Amino acid sequence: MSNDQNKPMTQKLYESVPSSRPTAKFLTATTLSATLLFLSGLTLTWTVIALIMATPVMVLFSTVLVPSAIVIFLVITGFLFSGGCGVGAITALSWIYNYVQGKHPLGADKLDYARDMLASMTSGVTEKAKEYAHYVKHKFWRLHKGNDLEVEL
Repeated sequence: MSNDQNKPMTQKLYESVPSSRPTAKFLTATTLSATLLFLSGLTLTWTVIALIMATPVMVLFSTVLVPSAIVIFLVITGFLFSGGCGVGAITALSWIYNYVQGKHPLGADKLDYARDMLASMTSGVTEKAKEYAHYVKHKFWRLHKGNDLEVEL
């Protein structure tokens, strides 16, 4: 306590005042927020005024504008879809060409893994199918021993 009493009054005042940096941040953020809020309200107001003024024009020309807008939308959509399909086809053909050439494009390792997995699965299924066909053939021959039926599997 005695240490506080020995300090000059200006030093005590300087130590008790908060830093100016948080105050500057607060004032900057408040000013920027208020400005953006004002511009947002101004934009909304002028948008509503423009809509009110344009409504009679839109109503008068709606018999022409709506069908033409639909046609333009369909034409643009068709061109974009057509172009997208073309790009997809060219990309797929390029990938297949690189794969056949042995350049191993992106995803080729997954394709090889899937092919190997399918081959291993089908080899087991093929063996089981042959065994079952052999079983059915013998069972059929036992049931129809006396008949003159010929069966080829």
